[in-house]
Amino acid sequence: MQNTLFPEPLPAQAMTHGGKFHADDVFSAALLRLLRPGLRIRRGFCVPEGFDGLVFDIGGGRFDHHQKGAPVRANGVPYAAFGLLWQAYGPAVLAAGGLPPEAAEEEAARFDEGFVQPLDRDDNTGCGHPVADIIASFNPAWDADTPSDGCFEQAVAFAGVILERRLGLIYAARRAKALVEQALARMQDGVVVLERFAPWKGVLVPSAARFVVYPSQRGGWSAQAVPAENGNGALKCPFPASWAGCPEPELPALSGVPDLTFCHNSRFLVSAKTKEGAAAACRAAQREQGGLLQ
Repeated sequence: MQNTLFPEPLPAQAMTHGGKFHADDVFSAALLRLLRPGLRIRRGFCVPEGFDGLVFDIGGGRFDHHQKGAPVRANGVPYAAFGLLWQAYGPAVLAAGGLPPEAAEEEAARFDEGFVQPLDRDDNTGCGHPVADIIASFNPAWDADTPSDGCFEQAVAFAGVILERRLGLIYAARRAKALVEQALARMQDGVVVLERFAPWKGVLVPSAARFVVYPSQRGGWSAQAVPAENGNGALKCPFPASWAGCPEPELPALSGVPDLTFCHNSRFLVSAKTKEGAAAACRAAQREQGGLLQ
């Protein structure tokens, strides 16, 4: 990733605080290394006079949050260094990964809300977070003589893997969005058919789709009932209660779908031997609910 892709050039070195490290400074360092691989990161307890580099999580500058009047998001979540750096560089990171500018801004805001903000909140309040706890476990034990700088580098490498994987999921989700939107345009009887599985909820939950059919990784085809948009876990049209948890030999006669092999006890998922069987199960479920003409 070339430095020229970003709104501000990154210097060859950066500095953060020494001693015990947290998810905030560790993920900040991982982000900076993503922007500029090989970036040298110094750690200490005061910024040397004339330091020629980017300073974060120390020193009271743009990427610190410990000083009085430190920035707070509009929703009340205070920024930590990771959030401040993501605010400055996140959209450009995603644009460099191939997203159009508008999509990069949208996804950067979503990533901030879902991933960055919980870590910023933990750093500012000590409220606790599983990822922050994992990063904290890289610190030397209280009675160990292990230098913390080496442990910090291990934690940064670990956080870098997480960050790259999470960003990769964003790019994958955008690719899926295009595929699912195309399938939605071909929807029949409230059933969307995907010729290959792709994450579909972001497109189909707010749509008129009631079911989605896709190839199963276990062989055959699966169909899922699309959740309702209210987010309370309800389904737009669950599969019939009489099918739920029914043994495979009994399902074809019970459902009227000859190759139906499975219905989850929670009524959100069925499996069939063929694509046509999975789609037929969706139509049968709608007929039972009165939502599809015979």
